Amino acid sequence: MSAAERFAVLTLLAAGGLAAGAQLFEHGAGLDPCPLCVMQRLWVLIGGLVVVVALGDTVSRGIYPLLVITSAIVGAGFSVRQLYLQSLPPEEVPACGPDLAYMIDAFPFADVLRAMTFGTGNCAEAGWTLFGLSLAAWALVGFAAMIGLAGLWWRAARMPH
Repeated sequence: MSAAERFAVLTLLAAGGLAAGAQLFEHGAGLDPCPLCVMQRLWVLIGGLVVVVALGDTVSRGIYPLLVITSAIVGAGFSVRQLYLQSLPPEEVPACGPDLAYMIDAFPFADVLRAMTFGTGNCAEAGWTLFGLSLAAWALVGFAAMIGLAGLWWRAARMPH
C-alpha cells in the first residue's frame, strides 16, 4: 500500500469516526441534531464519499485530497458558527425554531436553508461536553484532523513513486 493510499484510508477512518460518533449521540444518547449539526454531518459525509471515490479510482490524483480539504473547511465553518452561537449571552441567542424534520415539511425551502446555514437558538445549546468541549468543538477537532490527513495524502500523492 502506498503512502497516498494509507493517508486516504486514515482520512476515511476520520470521516467514518465523525459520522459514527454523530449517529451514536443521536440514537444512543437521544440528542437530536440541530440544523448546524446536520450541515456538519453533511460535509463529513461529502468528504468521506470523496475518499471512497478516490480509493475506487486513483488516490494519487491530487484533486481528491483537495476536495476533502475543501469539504472539511466548509464543515469546520459550520462548527465555528455553532461555537459562536454557543458563546453568545442568553439574551443575544436567536429564537429557537421547530425541529428540522418539521421545518422541511412545513417551511419554504429558503427558510430551511437559512436555518441550516445560520442556525437557530437550538444550535446555541451545548448539550453534552467532554473535557469542557461541546460536540461542535469536537466536530471542529475532527474537521482539523481530516484537513491534516488529507494534506498529508495530497503531499504523498505528489511524491514520485
